[in-house]
Amino acid sequence: MTIVDAIAVSSLVLNIVLGLFILMYIFRIVMTWYPQIPLKQFPYSLITFPTEPLLFVLRKLIPPIGGIDISPVIGVGIFSLLREMLLGQQGILTMMQ
Repeated sequence: MTIVDAIAVSSLVLNIVLGLFILMYIFRIVMTWYPQIPLKQFPYSLITFPTEPLLFVLRKLIPPIGGIDISPVIGVGIFSLLREMLLGQQGILTMMQ
């Protein structure tokens, strides 16, 4: 396996992981519309537990504005920016291939 193949495989894996995180944060945005959802129960916990560490930090930095929590939107932005910087058309890993 050459270095180019290793970069291609890691790019594919990273693309999938970052895409899943973006999708989970979008689900978190939808879940904030329904505050009665039990976040610790099974189907919802699959979304809650991986996303909560970053949201906890973001809520400390940017508290809810007028009762509206914008931290999941910022989470989507962070992971979208990372994905574009690493894997986009002019991304670091794309340029290395």
